[in-house]
Amino acid sequence: MALSDQQPVNSNFDRNSTGKEVLAKAELEGKVAIVTGGYSGIGLETTKALAEKGVKVIVPVRSLEKAEDSLNELEGDIETAVMDLSDLKSVASFADTILENNDQLDFLINNAGIMANPETRVGPGWESQFGVNHMGHFALTISLMPLLKGTPGTRVIALSSTAHKMSAIRWDDIQFESGYDKWQAYGQSKTANALFANALSRRLKESDGLAFSVHPGGIFTPLQRHLPQEEMVALGWINEDGSPTELAKQGFKTPEQGCSTTLWAATSGLLEGKPGVYCEDCNISAPTDPASPMARYFGVEAHACDDEAAERLWQISEALLEEA
Repeated sequence: MALSDQQPVNSNFDRNSTGKEVLAKAELEGKVAIVTGGYSGIGLETTKALAEKGVKVIVPVRSLEKAEDSLNELEGDIETAVMDLSDLKSVASFADTILENNDQLDFLINNAGIMANPETRVGPGWESQFGVNHMGHFALTISLMPLLKGTPGTRVIALSSTAHKMSAIRWDDIQFESGYDKWQAYGQSKTANALFANALSRRLKESDGLAFSVHPGGIFTPLQRHLPQEEMVALGWINEDGSPTELAKQGFKTPEQGCSTTLWAATSGLLEGKPGVYCEDCNISAPTDPASPMARYFGVEAHACDDEAAERLWQISEALLEEA
């Protein structure tokens, strides 16, 4: 794919659509999904919407107790198993359990992530946002490839973000060995998510599988846990008293709306034959319009839709796993 493939379609949904609305006519009974981060924020809404449609949803969790508090209230076939995306042994153990106990995987939704946290290292010394948001999901997906390739029409959804605009892949210093910037690091990890979906679609082609990246929209969730209140005030998200600003009220989505693009990308027939595209607001995103006053918030950048960059990142990621 390339930037020229980023052509919106007539989806009949928009930024205000909810996950339940997107799935209203979908026939999903008997399908199986994994939703990372599926017990919190938009991940929880994704789990809920799928389970209500008869999907068996497997939610990997770091804390079974915390997850059960959220998931026990939901109806449907929902399972949990321990996994920590920052721990490759944990990822491998989870994947082994899935391979042993399942003969299909219709949806892999790589939803979990961290954002704008202080500089920390995970695994063999990887910058944590790249390590968790990209490498943890990369390792999980690679481990589950036998199941993904064995399920005709499987779909993998990687949650990216408009934050991909903040940074392309820093090929000369991916791990931020010098000059750590939490927002650039987050932006790089979200670009990595988009490029991952691009490259993965080529590897699923023989089994008619597809992969897409999505920007869910701005949503107040635990993802903001590392941001101090004064920073969110400076960003224009909240007022001094902690209430949402008018800008946030207009631009942010509810969690029910935040899961809709993920679910649309996972199920829409309009995406057949459009591997690896980046989606937002229940549609294929258009390229960024640099003349628009909203260019920072809408559209996709060329660096997140580049086949060569996607393959280069895939090869680097494979090498990092081998070295870990």
